[in-house]
Amino acid sequence: MDSTSSQPFYQKLSLSLLAIGLMMLAIYLGQDIIVPLALAGLIAVLLRPVESRLIRLGLPKVVAITLAVFLAVLIVSAVAVLLSMQLSDFSDEWPKLKRNINEFYRDARRWIRREYSLSYRQQEQYLKNAQTKTLENFQGADTLGAVTGPLGTLILIPIYAFLLLYYRTMLLHFMVVLFAEKYKAKVLEVFGEIKTIIQSYMVGLLLETSVVAVLNSVGLLILNVQYAILLGVMAAILNLVPYIGGLVATGLAVMVTFISHPELDTILGVIGVFVAVQFIDNNFLVPMIVGSKVKINALVSIVGVLVGGALAGLSGMFLSIPLIAIMKVVFDRVDGLEPWGVLLGDQTPEQAEKNIARAIEKEKSKDDDESF
Repeated sequence: MDSTSSQPFYQKLSLSLLAIGLMMLAIYLGQDIIVPLALAGLIAVLLRPVESRLIRLGLPKVVAITLAVFLAVLIVSAVAVLLSMQLSDFSDEWPKLKRNINEFYRDARRWIRREYSLSYRQQEQYLKNAQTKTLENFQGADTLGAVTGPLGTLILIPIYAFLLLYYRTMLLHFMVVLFAEKYKAKVLEVFGEIKTIIQSYMVGLLLETSVVAVLNSVGLLILNVQYAILLGVMAAILNLVPYIGGLVATGLAVMVTFISHPELDTILGVIGVFVAVQFIDNNFLVPMIVGSKVKINALVSIVGVLVGGALAGLSGMFLSIPLIAIMKVVFDRVDGLEPWGVLLGDQTPEQAEKNIARAIEKEKSKDDDESF
């Protein structure tokens, strides 16, 4: 945390870009280890208040941590079981879905032939070429690893969460003694704010997911859509992946609705419900519940989600927002990295101009003092 004002700009920029590049390379190469550990870290921070309350009730530390982790596993398992039960009922509808898709396929082929003068043989050739390219993409070894990797390490997450809670004091002490004694207060301040941001983000995310699930389910129930609650809950869970999850959820809901309600007005109604819920979520729920502590602009959020997906798949997309928030906290408090914190933030142009003017005044007063 030493001052870097004496270093040339190009040197500071090169070191910053090199550090970011090394971080991205480490995440990409070690994602099977880093991603479960990062997910466990978020869960550990979320469970820290539960552990503290259990300790205040007189329980030993190990017992309190075990109960907190067990409670989290129990809740996640209960949701998974409920969804599995609904999905087992939904599997009986596959023949009906296949029949409706075949009817839609025949109608679409007739419409294409009439409007674009493409024969059935030409359409089949286009479909075969597209199918061949798709199969080539999905048969790669990377696809299998993307599916089996998270499943194979899923059991490590509660173990990591337990150990992170148990060794929390030791890890915090390590980070403090890693820096010089004069930076102890600043290090503790950074970790305190990171803890607050992660807890606020995770709690806000759970509240947002619950509200989105209720809104989705109510809208689909009004439309009398079959499996409305299942679709509403699954869409809310997919919405945990920023920006991308909402699109996937809408497509899934349309496909399922097509089974029992292939009418165009019903399908448009389902799309309208999800668009309306996404509008409410993005403009009211996220700013009020989630975005109150995580101050990141939309451009950086979208780019971060895409980069996280490229580095570590769906888990990387989910982890991208809290990671960027942590990076902003660090950048704002490390000399020489403040511009990167400004880049990640959500300041309006007016606020940015005021901060720039304040920084210029500070530099002028500093120069005056030195000349004096």
